[in-house]
Amino acid sequence: MKQAIFSSAFFGVVISIAGYALGMFLRRKFKFSFINPLLISVLFVMGILLLLGIDYDTYNIGGRHISYLLTPATACLAIPLYQQFHLLKKHKKAVALGIFAGVFSSLGSILALSYLFGLTHEQYVTLLPKSITTAIGIGLSAELGGIETITVAAIILTGIFGNIVAQGVFKVFRITHPVAMGLALGVSSHAIGTAKALELGEVQGAMSSLSIAVAGLLTVVCASFFAMLL
Repeated sequence: MKQAIFSSAFFGVVISIAGYALGMFLRRKFKFSFINPLLISVLFVMGILLLLGIDYDTYNIGGRHISYLLTPATACLAIPLYQQFHLLKKHKKAVALGIFAGVFSSLGSILALSYLFGLTHEQYVTLLPKSITTAIGIGLSAELGGIETITVAAIILTGIFGNIVAQGVFKVFRITHPVAMGLALGVSSHAIGTAKALELGEVQGAMSSLSIAVAGLLTVVCASFFAMLL
């Protein structure tokens, strides 16, 4: 009976949504930036699986259905961009340079740290897509010969970390312009960062949405070249 419940298509979905709902509740109640709903959800699901002795493959029978919503959810981020399109035209040079700088900083830092820590080529290309959305990152990792599951983990951790520290970084470096804030979050922390950008304001959310798409495409183009450097 238990195995039938655990293997059902609903079990993985239910505990995933329950974990996220718990994270949202804790975030609203305590209002601490490090209480990220996605992080709480991940820890909640891990705890349930360990407590009940359920392996990942069994959980993923139902849990994988949530990932089907990833691509349309990412596409929906175009809505705030459309609403703030006049700002894109006004700041087009700054937007272009900001996205280029963010992408090359991400790829360059991975290359430098891979040399420093002696990573293999497989490990190196696995981490190259860490700052782009999962929908693009998985395919890029597979094409470059990386380990897709680790790429997904790196992308999620990058997004959560960016979401948590963003406001602190903005305060330290006195970044107050909404366009700059949105670009920084989108380029470095993809969709999870964009969630934080939308909390900060419509302009930040729109610029972050734009940078996700452009940074993803630029990373796909440039990653093949960077992959040959190690």
